[in-house]
Amino acid sequence: MTRPAAIRFTDLRNPVYPTAAQPIRDGLAAYGQALELTPAALLATAVQRTGLDDWGDDTGFGERLEVLCTALRTEAGLSDAGTAVVFEQLVGNLVNRLRLEALIHAHPEITDVPVARPIIICGLPRTGTTHLHNLIAADPDLRHLPYWESLEPFPAPDEDTEEPRRQRCAAGLELIDAAMPEFKRMHEMTVDHAHEEIQLLANDISGMLFETTYYVPSFAAHYKSHDQRPSYAYLKRSLQALQWLRGGTRWILKSPQHLEQFPALAATFPDATFVVTHRDPVEVTQSMVTMIAYAARMATRDPDPIELGRYWLGRVGDLFDGCLRDRDVLPAGQSIDVRFDDFMADEEGTIARIYDLAGQPFGPRAQDAMAQFRRDHPRGKHGSVIYDPADVGLDPALVAERLADYRARFVDSSVPNSSRV
Repeated sequence: MTRPAAIRFTDLRNPVYPTAAQPIRDGLAAYGQALELTPAALLATAVQRTGLDDWGDDTGFGERLEVLCTALRTEAGLSDAGTAVVFEQLVGNLVNRLRLEALIHAHPEITDVPVARPIIICGLPRTGTTHLHNLIAADPDLRHLPYWESLEPFPAPDEDTEEPRRQRCAAGLELIDAAMPEFKRMHEMTVDHAHEEIQLLANDISGMLFETTYYVPSFAAHYKSHDQRPSYAYLKRSLQALQWLRGGTRWILKSPQHLEQFPALAATFPDATFVVTHRDPVEVTQSMVTMIAYAARMATRDPDPIELGRYWLGRVGDLFDGCLRDRDVLPAGQSIDVRFDDFMADEEGTIARIYDLAGQPFGPRAQDAMAQFRRDHPRGKHGSVIYDPADVGLDPALVAERLADYRARFVDSSVPNSSRV
């Protein structure tokens, strides 16, 4: 198969949109002009769409929504199209929250469903997490969160099958591909691909999802200054409901957010197997920031890749510092460190060691499913991106200096941190 040539983005500050995307953007902009990004408007819309009004235990949910809406109005620099996008995203989160509460009210036995021994991947984008997650999620004996289910985890009362949710997911992906046709070079998204539980945390108006999509530093500061255990408890409750609805007994989960939340993660899932991925932090930072800067065109009126680079160097530093500070919170007998280069050199051996630690059978059934995934999704099939740190205002020497302690312990060191691949 001939793969597309590698490209370098030259329009991060002044995005050039495909001609086919303009009618879509115009329609979103017209809709966005009529919207108010306020908690009252969002909550009322979710109630109107569902006929429900039980939001569950607050635990700061209302405060977070107020902080986020203020940040979106005053910091994010949203375009009219971006206002429409985030309004519908947040209403979707609120609808999900209402439907979860209604489901548990009707079936209180859901709260007794065990979320037993999940395998949880913790690592930043570009460290191999997505490929590792997708391979393990191909195992039919494990339960993963497909993208369509992450967006609408709980069905509407009048929808008896998954198909309407899958169709809405497909329509959303078509919109993303029209506006950002090169995004799939960095992160392929399909209706069925394994997605992150950070999408479920967003239904609690918590987590890192919003700041990866919109420039909302005050919301991020609020998130960092508050205990995340209640939101992780909300995540577990969501997983219980999903198991009750569609089965599965052992989850494969993944999110970069977990790097700075090991205490909350370990307290919520004490019997989990934790897989912590690592890569040269300079490479991770420049590629992650480039991906975020490219995606900013979806909602931002005047994208500033240099400002995003400055901001995300700080946030990446927070995440790596959290890993350094709290790595030993994860029990040594239940955790493993995986370096990107080692994983790329021996994918099957790496997964075999993870499965051994997790006590999960790694037989022909799992191996064949993973081999099929590799055939169906060869790495780089959509082409690649040339990452130039100057495009996002990063100085590799300064990035290396800022993240030197993390690199010394987890990337360059030959001394195991617990179980190391």
